[in-house]
Amino acid sequence: MKFLKITLLIPLLSALLNGHPIPDIPVIGKFNSDGNCSIYTEIDTRSFAEDPEQVPFLTNSAFKKLSDSNKTDLILQAKSMIENALQIRFGNDDWYLPEFIFGFVEQDGGDLSEENIFVLQGQYDISLDKNSSSYQIRSLEDAPYDLVFTNQINGKPQRRVNVLFPNEESFKFDLSFIDGKPIAQNEVEQKPVSIAEKNSEERKEDARSTFFSFTRQGFVHVLPLGLDHILFVLGLFFLSRKWKPILYQVSVFTVAHTITLGLATLELISAPSHVVEPIIAASIAVVALENIFFPNYRHSRLFIVFFFGLIHGLGFAGALSAFDLDPTSLVIGLLGFNVGVEFGQLAVITIVFFLTFWLKDETKYRKIAVVPCSILIALMGIYWTIERIFF
Repeated sequence: MKFLKITLLIPLLSALLNGHPIPDIPVIGKFNSDGNCSIYTEIDTRSFAEDPEQVPFLTNSAFKKLSDSNKTDLILQAKSMIENALQIRFGNDDWYLPEFIFGFVEQDGGDLSEENIFVLQGQYDISLDKNSSSYQIRSLEDAPYDLVFTNQINGKPQRRVNVLFPNEESFKFDLSFIDGKPIAQNEVEQKPVSIAEKNSEERKEDARSTFFSFTRQGFVHVLPLGLDHILFVLGLFFLSRKWKPILYQVSVFTVAHTITLGLATLELISAPSHVVEPIIAASIAVVALENIFFPNYRHSRLFIVFFFGLIHGLGFAGALSAFDLDPTSLVIGLLGFNVGVEFGQLAVITIVFFLTFWLKDETKYRKIAVVPCSILIALMGIYWTIERIFF
């Protein structure tokens, strides 16, 4: 009966907690020194669903089947989502909602889909004069997803990036480079303007801001949003409470996912998500089943953890690869995100350690905590593996 109850919990937990959250909403400011600027945002149509992870991408073939009324409805949903998520302001003017014009944009499916996919892109155009001092955005209290604040000047991505949670304001993006003078077409890509002239202290502040934004992003990507990564780390913990096995496993896992996270983010390697996600799910089941049937720590466990760590790194990579960052910001963001992931993993281990600390007797600890929890974790992994392969 207990086994049946645990089994019935699996679909419920899977429905309540997703393995991977939908990517955040990018807000990209594209400014020219002549004062012409456009602000863009992109919304994945899956984000309108109650459970986005269970909804397929809007692929090219699916898009062709949409009626005009279906397309209009999706655009209205995008407008409503942005109304509840975002406001902007220039200088010390009042905050306001930009009047985005939304349309469908086709993108390369890459590792996410075998077909090209469509997203909703909003565009807001505005002309600024040389008296415009700064530009800022804020994420509203009811924002359904985090906002990622990035900017470009004359076509060149800028270093400083903010990831905004609900009820947060971005840094003030300096617009002092706007002089109102026409720019030649060949200068758009070649002339990066005054950001390159920033002093070292300002560049350090840009780096710190980007690093800490992505550190926090990495942390929440594990805790509380990354249930599959949480369960894998728990699978490592329940093998043994001794500090050496925990340290060895977590260190090997960290090295492995750092390697593939970096390589994938820098677009040096790639793997399709329909391959990566089932293996991540299977890895959860494997380490949990090992805890049940092979309870003693063995060095061969480290090879298994290293292999699965490489796969988990590919799963993490999607959180950074979607953003058009300059190379310096990308490296800083990658480091920050990775540090956040490690803090998230350590937080999971610390919480479970204190929750089970009262079980002093190892036999009782294994009977009450290790075996039941490992069974639940294994069933979740098996359920997700089947779901991600066949559904």
